[in-house]
Amino acid sequence: MIIRFKDTDRVLILTTLFLVVAGIMMVYSTSYIMAMERFKDEYFFLKRHLSFTLIGLAGFFITMHVPYRAYKKMAYPLLVAATILLSLVFVDVFGVDAGGARRWLEFGSVRFQPSELAKVAVVIFLAYSLEAKRDKIKTFSLGVVPHILIPALPIVLILLEPDFGTSMVITAVIFLMMFIAGVRITHLVPLGVMSLPLIYYLVAGTAYRMRRILIFLNPWKDPTGEGFQIVQSLIAIGSGGLYGVGFGEGRQKLFYLPEAHTDFIFSVIGEEFGIIGVLLVFILYLSFLLCGVRAAWKSPDLFGTYLASGLTSLIVLQAVINVGIVMGLLPPKGLPLPFISYGGTSLVVNMAMAGIVLNIYKKGCEG
Repeated sequence: MIIRFKDTDRVLILTTLFLVVAGIMMVYSTSYIMAMERFKDEYFFLKRHLSFTLIGLAGFFITMHVPYRAYKKMAYPLLVAATILLSLVFVDVFGVDAGGARRWLEFGSVRFQPSELAKVAVVIFLAYSLEAKRDKIKTFSLGVVPHILIPALPIVLILLEPDFGTSMVITAVIFLMMFIAGVRITHLVPLGVMSLPLIYYLVAGTAYRMRRILIFLNPWKDPTGEGFQIVQSLIAIGSGGLYGVGFGEGRQKLFYLPEAHTDFIFSVIGEEFGIIGVLLVFILYLSFLLCGVRAAWKSPDLFGTYLASGLTSLIVLQAVINVGIVMGLLPPKGLPLPFISYGGTSLVVNMAMAGIVLNIYKKGCEG
């Protein structure tokens, strides 16, 4: 796929909208049976998803027109606000327990995940700080230490929710942004190696995470128990063949595949649209990645380059991990498929991030 600079803004808009439309279709396809069973309304999840989509579209067009340099002044306030919101998750008055985790805040009828805001806040802070320290980026004290220590608190709070997957995604993006900014490999590699024992402890020291690893290695050992979800996901993808069984005709979503409308929505895409549908989704995410790279390349300043790189990485990396999980290539972890999975906070924040990337590209073309 060849994308000329002058075409990138249009391609990014179309790519984002195609992914969102795919999400609307698949949320309905994967949820209408469950919605009828639970709420006697087959459109229950679709109506909620459409309302989030409208909010997301507003965020997309707003951030598309807000000059990205305005986020420089918001770097520390956003990070502080995100950290406070993450802390409130553990306060009974505001935090909501669901599925054995406390990842949501609830204010009246509004419920959202502060970890989604925290991801953006960390990237904006990194972009601002890496540009400000560009002359000292090769030193360990300024090129590495503040970019590890300052985001550490929100990452720890996300780990405590617990949300291991999101915390690891943020950490990976931090390392990627430091690499792009020119931090010495001799600083990054030892730091990564030193973090391995901590990651091992976080996994092996928690029973349910260790079970996920063991099940990932052989889900067929317990196909009706711990391995049920990944086995049903593989059955769904394998049933699709080349062209799929048809939109809405998938069988695995009929109470076989848990979380079909959220974390495992890609499995149903594979079943209903086959290899062709899977490839189209891959192409859309590849297109988004290329547009993000173009935006970073065209940015008139380093802040825009780092910001576009970080935001694009957040979306694409999460998509890669989600697809890897549902195809049995990575251990199970609750991460939605960007733009497509049901989930209000994730959808709204991802669309806002896409708008920021687009604004960076447009400013680069102007300058």
